[in-house]
Amino acid sequence: MASRKKALWSGRFSEEPDEFLMEFGSSIDVDIELLEYDIRGSIAWALALGKANLLTLQEVEDITDGLQHVEENLKAQLDAGKARFDRSLEDVHMTVEAELTGLIGETGAKLHTGRSRNDQVALDERQYVLAAADDTVGLLERVQGAIIGRAGEHVDSVVPSYTHLQQAQPIRLGHYLMSWFWMLDRDKGRFLDAKSRADVLPLGAGAVAGSGFAVDRHFLAEKLGFSKISENSIDAVSDRDYIIETIAASAVLMMHLSRIAEDLIIWSTAEFGFVSIPEKYTTGSSMMPQKKNPDSLELVRGKTGRVYGSLMTILTVLKGLPLSYGKDMQEDKEPLFDALKTVRQCLIILEGVIGGIVFDTERMKSVLDDSVFATDIADYLTKKGIPFRQAHETTGKLVKWKTLHSVPFSGIPLDIYTKHSAAFDTDVYELFDLERSADNRSLPGGTGKQALLRQIAAAKKRIIHKD
Repeated sequence: MASRKKALWSGRFSEEPDEFLMEFGSSIDVDIELLEYDIRGSIAWALALGKANLLTLQEVEDITDGLQHVEENLKAQLDAGKARFDRSLEDVHMTVEAELTGLIGETGAKLHTGRSRNDQVALDERQYVLAAADDTVGLLERVQGAIIGRAGEHVDSVVPSYTHLQQAQPIRLGHYLMSWFWMLDRDKGRFLDAKSRADVLPLGAGAVAGSGFAVDRHFLAEKLGFSKISENSIDAVSDRDYIIETIAASAVLMMHLSRIAEDLIIWSTAEFGFVSIPEKYTTGSSMMPQKKNPDSLELVRGKTGRVYGSLMTILTVLKGLPLSYGKDMQEDKEPLFDALKTVRQCLIILEGVIGGIVFDTERMKSVLDDSVFATDIADYLTKKGIPFRQAHETTGKLVKWKTLHSVPFSGIPLDIYTKHSAAFDTDVYELFDLERSADNRSLPGGTGKQALLRQIAAAKKRIIHKD
């Protein structure tokens, strides 16, 4: 790579910058991630300069061809692990410019006409966020597709539901699985929402006051795929809301993935025995030969805190920063890159686990305690005219009676039922059927079979990217 003894901004200075400061202030090892977007933005800028008659057609051609060669060369060196960066160049922007000038001569030095690294980095980051949002939404939909597939397999599987980790009511396993789908659907919406606010072209804002050259910003927006341009140059270079929102969306998504992981971890224990996690997503113990540990899911759970940390980092960096730009904002990239990388990894893991997990539905059904019919009994009394609070209390007394006598609801004699309430009749025994209990809740969003089938059909329509 090209090496320069002086920083590109050294004209105003008579003293060389401290060598450790250059190392301390260099971001090239991190922001090289933006190379593709920096090149794309620079090519568009060169075209805009040509359109404004600030570059000749030959200069535009030399610069655009040169930038493509720079990208190819730098990517090849990075892929080969041979990249060695000159710390005096500080960042990806100055590195690209130095490489370009070294390749095509002084024409390369004209590229930065009317542009600042302040609007340049904002452009690169916005392009990065837009691409990452699309990638994340695509991964989310792959996980959602896996969920829909598994839910369809378990429309007829009746299993316990839980509140407070205590058995609550019988539900269809497909209904439980679909709860994951809707959590992730909200996450998808958050990423798309963040993307809509990242879709603003900052290029042309210059350092803070706007470019001093009559560059066509609408032309730039069209070339780079932005739907609108920034309305205020100060805001354009100081705004990092789109990064905060993207990491915030990532944090909420990770919270959801962690909750899914936690349920599966619990369900995979010998005590529950509800699921078997595919071996390729588990590991063994260095000491205990029998162990099959759900490490993939534990890492998803653990990495959630890492993304939370990224969110706190960017919020803290920006919270007391005066407008418009400060070097502090260099610290916005690591949390963004790390959060999105972590999200990507975890979504890939969850897709594999969900697609391969084995549900022991017989085991899940067998552990159902018939206390799950308590709500059905309270509803039964309510439908016969008993006020719900009274029906609730009466059912609670029946739960206590059956517990003391170690019998199921179906084993309680009718005279005991009628002793507790004259509203009971022989039809009370029809309540104690798991499928019927589930199907009593067939209103939209309920766990009844027909409601579940409608829910799955609605979910399929929510998938944006069709195969």
